[in-house]
Amino acid sequence: MEVNKVKEVLDKVRPGLQADGGDVELVEVTDEGTVKVRLTGACGGCPMATMTLKMGIERALKNAIPDVKKVEQVN
Repeated sequence: MEVNKVKEVLDKVRPGLQADGGDVELVEVTDEGTVKVRLTGACGGCPMATMTLKMGIERALKNAIPDVKKVEQVN
């Protein structure tokens, strides 16, 4: 899976996160199709972070890159 493509998709969802005082940082893309990200700023401790991760970031990545199997948050 191409890391640059993952970064490109994250750049598209980033403005929405930044509008709420947060951000997303790419940590790793595994050969198995797992994208590991770190939510920072306001997103790091937000109770809605899991929903943001699954419904926003994961959905955008899966729609753009069929090889993405899941997105995980790391600290």
